[in-house]
Amino acid sequence: MRAERTARPARRLVVMLGALSAFGPLSMDMYLPGLPALTRELGSSASIGQLTLTGCMLGIAAGQLIVGPLSDALGRRRPLVAGLVGYVVASAACALAPSMGALIALRVIQGIAGGAGVVIARAIVRDLYGGALAARVFALLMMVTGVAPVLAPLVGGQVLAFTSWRGIFVLLAAIGVPLLIASLLVLPETLAPDRRHGGGLVITLRTFRRLLGDRGFSPHAVSFSLSFAAMFAYIAGSSFVLENVYGTSAQLFSVVFAVNSAALVTMSQLGGRVVERVGSGYLLRRGLIGTAAACVLALLATIVHAGLAPLLASFFVLLGANGLVLPNGTASALHDQRGALGSASALLGLGQFGSGAVIAPLVGLAGPRDPLPMAVAMAVCGVGALVVNLILAPPTRSPRAVVDRSAA
Repeated sequence: MRAERTARPARRLVVMLGALSAFGPLSMDMYLPGLPALTRELGSSASIGQLTLTGCMLGIAAGQLIVGPLSDALGRRRPLVAGLVGYVVASAACALAPSMGALIALRVIQGIAGGAGVVIARAIVRDLYGGALAARVFALLMMVTGVAPVLAPLVGGQVLAFTSWRGIFVLLAAIGVPLLIASLLVLPETLAPDRRHGGGLVITLRTFRRLLGDRGFSPHAVSFSLSFAAMFAYIAGSSFVLENVYGTSAQLFSVVFAVNSAALVTMSQLGGRVVERVGSGYLLRRGLIGTAAACVLALLATIVHAGLAPLLASFFVLLGANGLVLPNGTASALHDQRGALGSASALLGLGQFGSGAVIAPLVGLAGPRDPLPMAVAMAVCGVGALVVNLILAPPTRSPRAVVDRSAA
């Protein structure tokens, strides 16, 4: 496999890995237009309703923490197939949930199962590619996974036109079936037996401790996670803010959400075109600057009641900036972690989805008609991400000194 790290990425493989990485956006974004209706139907408050997001995020984080090290020991395929089977079953069960408590519990299970696809897709990329090429492949994955948040709310909004939020979960279960079949028939095993290690709790914890103390991993992982948390504050709160405060319909919200998500896809592809010239660390820091600026704008617009336009502008910039942060933060954090890619990917996922899980219920603390908690959460996370990167991350390399040491 080592000779493949500098090969041109196979389009079919990138599409497959992107689809596996899309579990998070699909599970979270498709039902967002129906979240207010879901909350009303199950008789809960906005904050409790957002725990369905938190449950899914916690599940995805926990699933990655379990499956990542497991895939280092068993290979990538077997844990992936088990996760896909679990995802299909859990998604179907969500459609039958009789209460908010049951739905939250099932969302945790759904997230755990879906976490396998997210963590293993990242590990497979670094099994095969290194350095700037890995960042480029991660950017290509962002193009594929970026389609999910663009299309998911649009599809969810249209599904709601002729069925309820339960039908959305039926659709999620249906999407999992062809992915399971494709994983069985198409996806190769990328971790050879001689590159696996013998797992075990003690070894896993020792690996986690080493990663947390690694200056080449932790600052990138923390800034990546905080930037994602800022974006997720928008994801969790924007449907309530736009529909309840500004009176937009579920269908119009899905269009706004899609336009903003398109900014994420576009910037990830622009970054992918130049990353081999300027380096992933350079693009990561520029993305974090954009994230912090967008979050401060959102907070100021909310405090002074500036109206919808500046708020929408901040959302657009936030998503565009994360189009640089997410692929390049991933590539930077995993750059020197060969031999523990599953574990490193698991910790990265834990930070990413764990921070999102914490943020989700906070944005609704003041009720469904107050946007201030969402704006405050965005600002704290966005500015914090930039500060961590500026203070703790290694200096960004010269644009022409980007070398994959692991491929040397």
